[in-house]
Amino acid sequence: MPGHHGLREAIWALTTSTDMRLLLTLVALVVLGLVGSGVRSLGSRLKDHVDDPVAESVQAGIVTVWTAVTAMFLIAVWRAGRLLEQGLSQIDPSRQQVAAIALSIAVFVAAYGLTRITKSSIRRLSKERGAISDHQQEVAHHLVQLFVFAMGVLVVLGIWNVDPGQLLLGAGAAGVVIGLAARQTLGAVLAGFVVLFSRPFDLGDWVVIGEEEGIVTDISVFNTQLRTFDDEYVMIPNDIVTDTEIRNRSRKGRLRIETDVGVDYDTDVEHAMATAAEAMAETETPMERPDPNVVLAEFGGSSVVLRLRYYIDNPSARKMWKARTEVIAAVKEAFAAEGIKIPFPQRELSGRPEPGGFAASGVSASDVTDDADEGSEDSEETGDDDTDDDRIEREGAADAEADG
Repeated sequence: MPGHHGLREAIWALTTSTDMRLLLTLVALVVLGLVGSGVRSLGSRLKDHVDDPVAESVQAGIVTVWTAVTAMFLIAVWRAGRLLEQGLSQIDPSRQQVAAIALSIAVFVAAYGLTRITKSSIRRLSKERGAISDHQQEVAHHLVQLFVFAMGVLVVLGIWNVDPGQLLLGAGAAGVVIGLAARQTLGAVLAGFVVLFSRPFDLGDWVVIGEEEGIVTDISVFNTQLRTFDDEYVMIPNDIVTDTEIRNRSRKGRLRIETDVGVDYDTDVEHAMATAAEAMAETETPMERPDPNVVLAEFGGSSVVLRLRYYIDNPSARKMWKARTEVIAAVKEAFAAEGIKIPFPQRELSGRPEPGGFAASGVSASDVTDDADEGSEDSEETGDDDTDDDRIEREGAADAEADG
């Protein structure tokens, strides 16, 4: 290849000193960075004309090609071609093997690009016809992806002259080994297909899976991704999803919310229920149909508990809290206007008659009586001592008067 050798000789002629090599290396890296920035800025314009996956594939291709060109240029600048030739001579690949490696890489790259294109095509068809949901789009994409990569593997096996039938001979033993080594991963993959086909939830649904609650943002073969209401992303393996109770709050398009409020036992319960129902009917967020209603829930420790029941459409956490706030504020204001009391917690204390009088817990009545008797005896002894002292003082005073 005279052109290739001429270009290499020209680069060598420019890089006779180490300073020049460093300068050209710096220039090459700066140009690579500028190309990467230009391709990134070009992506937004490119996405206006083609689908996002196609634009991203073009961007990745341009950056990959320019990176390869930069690497070849730096190899020529630092005269590292001979080192590569020595390394390849140690491996000693034939031309057929090099061609097979290049073709294999090209097949897998083409398969990946094809899956990106088919994914965008599926999305475009679903938007145009509106007959495929987001969940069905994910199922179709993963099926096409599996088929394309399976065909790519068969093509690569043909490139390397490997008979697929020979691989099936050892599939039994290999399957046992792989199954033991990656049973958890395989279980997650199988569970992923169960989730994809059973459709317990769709993208954008508000679900509760075990202890996690949030919006479904992605469903893959391996895991399900949720965005919680704290803006955290949680990845749940699909084998855990299939083994856990799932509550879908969005499936029916509406959600019933319940809020409890207590009223005093002296309150007219029917009047309180009617007042609460009227207050809920005047709120904005809860649905008008089905009508908000009030039922008696239980006899509480300090109040009769009323259960306020109302619905919201297109359920979301934000709408739920908004509706609950409106209902609580409206009912509280209506109760205050009607003089309906929402009592504080109350406790009623009473004693019961016991033999020997009231006794504290853990102290018997006999012990209390004995303590009282001992106290009276001590009082009597103290009184006697005081009388003797007084008598002695009086006698001493009389003797003093006689001596005087």
